[in-house]
Amino acid sequence: QVQLVESGGTLVQAGGSLRLSCAVSGRTFSPAAMSWFRQAPGKEREFVTSISHSGDIAGYADSVRGRFTISRDNAKNTVYLQMNSLKPEDTAVYYCAAKSGVYYSRSRSPNDYDYWGQGTQVTVSS
Repeated sequence: QVQLVESGGTLVQAGGSLRLSCAVSGRTFSPAAMSWFRQAPGKEREFVTSISHSGDIAGYADSVRGRFTISRDNAKNTVYLQMNSLKPEDTAVYYCAAKSGVYYSRSRSPNDYDYWGQGTQVTVSS
């Protein structure tokens, strides 16, 4: 069993920064591509960013490119999402997701990911 636990979500003012963490525990799996998704009230879950197993490849949604940065520390089994220049439209529950058995996944569909965290709430006030 693999567990993903997100943390770091909170209320922040527009223009501010926040760093989310996703800790992976349980049965280790390698390689594994990791991603962040988000879901705002009344909307579908949407892709935010993804990273390869070694961290050398990353992809971003157009809405966050240049403002968000994904990274990972495999020694700590943790994935990070640095969010800068936050906007009210970034308000959502942010989820960490893992796709096992692949070095990197270009998929932006939630259905293609094997493991999910419980989510962490990010609220950006205007």
